[in-house]
Amino acid sequence: MKRIAIDMDQVMADLIAKFLTTFNAQYGTHYTKDDLRDKRLPELDAHAPEALARYYNDPTFFRDLPLFEGAMETIARLGEHYEIFIATAAMDVPSSFQAKFEWLQEHFPAIPKHHYVFCGDKSVVHADYLIDDTELQLTRFTGTGVMFAAPHNESSTFPLRLQNWAEVERYFMNELEKN
Repeated sequence: MKRIAIDMDQVMADLIAKFLTTFNAQYGTHYTKDDLRDKRLPELDAHAPEALARYYNDPTFFRDLPLFEGAMETIARLGEHYEIFIATAAMDVPSSFQAKFEWLQEHFPAIPKHHYVFCGDKSVVHADYLIDDTELQLTRFTGTGVMFAAPHNESSTFPLRLQNWAEVERYFMNELEKN
């Protein structure tokens, strides 16, 4: 059975939505995802780096991230044909470990706990595929990288880019037919 490693933030969980909701409420702004086209969160506003550091140091911030539409159902169906691992760069935000663990347990209880990989550089992950929103992680990965579309990677020329979970499911089901 082939193995798919899936990033959590901005692939399964909508981190940008949570950041924008929290930031806009705190600073009285009205930023949208469109304002983040080809930008990372710290580039959004002069207050964004400080706010991001504060949010990331809050051990509960990652606990209630919204799910991307179709993520739960698609991952469950893919799990019937592929071995699923979660690979999250939690080492970048160590205070997020418990919240991410609890979030995964709540939304994806069928994925075994020993399939959670809390890491930094995802090149250490041994899988056939990696679905991620960060080009750096994808280029370091030794298997097939699949870029999940996000505002910050809109101009990326990464060769395999999928827009949503429906496209992810089509791609991986087609891959099954090839083998």
